[in-house]
Amino acid sequence: MAKLTPNPSFSLTIRIEIPNRIGMLASVTNAIASTGGNLGQIDLIEQTRKISTRDITVDAASTEQAEGIVQAVKALPDIKVVNVYDRTFNLHRGGKISIASRIQLKNVSDLAMAYTPGVGRICSAIAENPEEVYNLTVKQNMVAIVTDGSAVLGLGNLGAAAALPVMEGKAMLFKEFAGIDAFPICVDSQDTDEIIRTVKNIAPVFGGVNLEDIAAPRCFEIEARLRQELDIPIFHDDQHGTAIVTLAALVNALKLVHKSIEEVRIVINGAGAAGVAVARLLRKAGAENIWMCDSQGIISTSRPHLTLEKQEFAVKAQGALAGAMQGADVFIGLSAPGVVTPDMVKSMAKDPIIFAMANPIPEIQPELVYNDVAVIATGRSDYPNQINNVLAFPGVFRGALDCRAATITATMYLEAANAIASLVKPSDLDREHIIPSVFDQRVATVVAGAVQQAARQEGIASC
Repeated sequence: MAKLTPNPSFSLTIRIEIPNRIGMLASVTNAIASTGGNLGQIDLIEQTRKISTRDITVDAASTEQAEGIVQAVKALPDIKVVNVYDRTFNLHRGGKISIASRIQLKNVSDLAMAYTPGVGRICSAIAENPEEVYNLTVKQNMVAIVTDGSAVLGLGNLGAAAALPVMEGKAMLFKEFAGIDAFPICVDSQDTDEIIRTVKNIAPVFGGVNLEDIAAPRCFEIEARLRQELDIPIFHDDQHGTAIVTLAALVNALKLVHKSIEEVRIVINGAGAAGVAVARLLRKAGAENIWMCDSQGIISTSRPHLTLEKQEFAVKAQGALAGAMQGADVFIGLSAPGVVTPDMVKSMAKDPIIFAMANPIPEIQPELVYNDVAVIATGRSDYPNQINNVLAFPGVFRGALDCRAATITATMYLEAANAIASLVKPSDLDREHIIPSVFDQRVATVVAGAVQQAARQEGIASC
């Protein structure tokens, strides 16, 4: 497998003291380069006639490589490593989010209105007309980010507490990209009924619920029952956010190779929450030939004991992933690192499209097949064509909250995907630009508009 590209996830700041002589800093930068580090900013902290103190920022590809970089610097003669800061850990210290008041309390009058006794009038108004809760509280713009910690990123079942950093990050993205206030709810239980009961009990505070990092098949039941039992939007981002951005990318990739979604054969590797949701949305978009694979190979009608979700996509074909990819037009990986080889890619149809979305290590490194594919995309930010859910969920919730949609439907997913795809103009479309940047400020607004329009057309918008 090709070496991973250094990236900010494994970023260090190394504080060093070096003799104030010509060539000393160069020896440090050479040592960093020789161990594969990617040199970033260099700051001069203090300098005397004899000694310079500098902070050097370095990106690595793993914790092991980061340690190797530090050891290489420590081994240099006359160089003193004063301290090493893991920038990612430092960023998380104390948490990444906080709650701030929207109004200031400057005097007794402010206090009397914001809290007792004036707040009692507001409580009574909501009791008399429950719809007023949307006008007089945070509910109109508040989303619960709910997890049980059973499927955290690609790391597995880490539990509720270990899932909290991801949920904090999610709350940041809601705020930064769509102006939505969101709060992490990490439920210390992996019992389906208890999770559902918890969400229902806290629902009065929230205008919507984003389910996150809940393992399949439990996530399917939790989502389905909450949709039935609550009157606010329920959205499982690992399913539907992934499906939306995958379809958006595929719409534009197919334009490049002049193929239609109806005619291509699509192989999806990974039959968990994301794989099933992607397959369902692709079907709604017109895909007719989808082969889904799991760790045992093609999900075939001949296999016993398939879950209901797998039965939905079972085909007559049998065999391993390698066989499924022969002659296929599109590969979508939502599975595990390194499961695809260059020979498997070369066996595909002309102008193959590869979405290798396992994180942090994709199903195949782009460098290995760049010249053998029409398009390759990953979930990583250090390669072109990053397929990232942040393109979808902020705008989806912005639209749903703004029109007070009672639910979020497959039609809304479809319109969101088309909206994202539309932001790449035909003149800008190429093999390394099939989807807009996550920092494109148009995305959330365009997605929100598409979601609202679909909600109104389906008659599920309240305002």
